[in-house]
Amino acid sequence: MDLHLRGKRVLITGASKGIGAAAAVAFAEEGCHLRLAARSGELLAALAERLRAAHQIDATTHVVDLRNGNDVARLATEAADIDILVNNAGDIPGGSIDKIDEATWRHAWELKVFGYINLTRAVYAQMKARGGGVIVNDIGAAGEKFDANYICGSAGNAALMAFTRALGGKSLADNIRVVGINPGPVGTDRHVTLLKTRAKHQFGDENRYKEFQKGLPLGRPAHAREIADLMTFLASDRSGYTSGVIFTVDGGIAAGWG
Repeated sequence: MDLHLRGKRVLITGASKGIGAAAAVAFAEEGCHLRLAARSGELLAALAERLRAAHQIDATTHVVDLRNGNDVARLATEAADIDILVNNAGDIPGGSIDKIDEATWRHAWELKVFGYINLTRAVYAQMKARGGGVIVNDIGAAGEKFDANYICGSAGNAALMAFTRALGGKSLADNIRVVGINPGPVGTDRHVTLLKTRAKHQFGDENRYKEFQKGLPLGRPAHAREIADLMTFLASDRSGYTSGVIFTVDGGIAAGWG
């Protein structure tokens, strides 16, 4: 299926690894020009170089910390020409209410919650002035299937789900579509880190984290590319009447698996 994305300009945050890096590959394969943002300059540079060589596209890197308002403003200015924004950066830790103190909670939300909101605010205004665009928020299924041992993430994701629906419910008046994806478990480094935290809390041994994967649908987490491919479709004109909705990709977990 031709998604008609060739030549589109895409900004992806948290692009250095995991779902963000997979999204960069997927959009590059569609012929999109990329702006890749993250805190790790070396990883970004290596990814950009590889994608430029493989797909003959432009790939620019932006080393930013989206907890910093000045970095958010700079990134929005440097990426003022984008057609598509993929909000993906986040590192909310696992843990129950007694394990996540206020400082940790605020630090996590500054990136995953306020980082999405603040960058969207700036980019939305630019897209509106330029005549339209698409914003894809990578959120997380813990926002709908709540987890007391990931309470900071569940609460933050639920907030971003509401943000996506509220903004996307009216955004087509500005020719902008706003959609969200709620991945369940995805086989990334971050997924392993969260499971190790849970295993240490529950079993006293982080090396037992694989025990939590045995009961997953198909006996595995999702592949990052499965999320990235949905991002490209939702960002394309093939999904042109889609806005203000969240797509859950978790193998059925939120719908009752297990």
